[in-house]
Amino acid sequence: MRVGLDRTWWQRYGTTTVVWATRVVLLAALIVLWEIAADRWIDSTFTSRPSDIAGRLGEWAGDGTLWTNTWITVQEIVYGFLLGAAAGAVVGFVLASMSLAYRVLDPFMMALYSIPKVALAPLFIVWFGIGMHMKVLLAAVTVFFLVFLNTAAGVREVDRGLIDAVRLMGGTGRDVARKVVLPASMTGVLTGLKVAIPYALIGAVIGELVASNRGLGYLINDAAAQFDTAGVFATLVVLSVIASVLNVLVGLIGRRVNRWKPADD
Repeated sequence: MRVGLDRTWWQRYGTTTVVWATRVVLLAALIVLWEIAADRWIDSTFTSRPSDIAGRLGEWAGDGTLWTNTWITVQEIVYGFLLGAAAGAVVGFVLASMSLAYRVLDPFMMALYSIPKVALAPLFIVWFGIGMHMKVLLAAVTVFFLVFLNTAAGVREVDRGLIDAVRLMGGTGRDVARKVVLPASMTGVLTGLKVAIPYALIGAVIGELVASNRGLGYLINDAAAQFDTAGVFATLVVLSVIASVLNVLVGLIGRRVNRWKPADD
């Protein structure tokens, strides 16, 4: 009995512990190698060094620069992500449920998706100015198409046998949508959300790079103009942390939504 409990514990927690320990060791090794290589094998003027990056983060944290600009960018990312994800999921679900409408509009959606979002930034400045609204909408547009395409794919790949079974049991169109299509398509929705997280950051930061006097994109621009590579890398570290936190949140949502699915071995 004890052996069975130990085996169950290892299956549940042991592998996760090994994975996280390996990640920490790998990250630490890369940081140490980077610190050693700076000014020894590579020019730190172009790559900086981890100690300088940590110093810049400490300096910005001390004078409030980091918190003020990070909060602005986080708002743009979160608002843009939520707006784009909600619109993409709803439009994807509704449009993919209507076969004829989806076939008609699919080429137009793909054409709009193919437009480089960087090219939209000047147009958005003309339409919405250089305030937060422009960055939020640019991030939302970037997220929208990724969530839309994955949601539509999830809806269209639902097992037709399940739909027919519900209809044979007297289920209405609403029952099919709510009890079959919606749960089965959540995998596509969650995939779209995960894929869209870095693009929400890209949309917001691009807007700040093009026209802004605050935010993490502005810090990147300002640091690059002064050839401050430590400042650029420090900002990239903050953006990576934001992306990681959003990924964790989406993962938690995914676990809760997909509780009805069998667990992986």
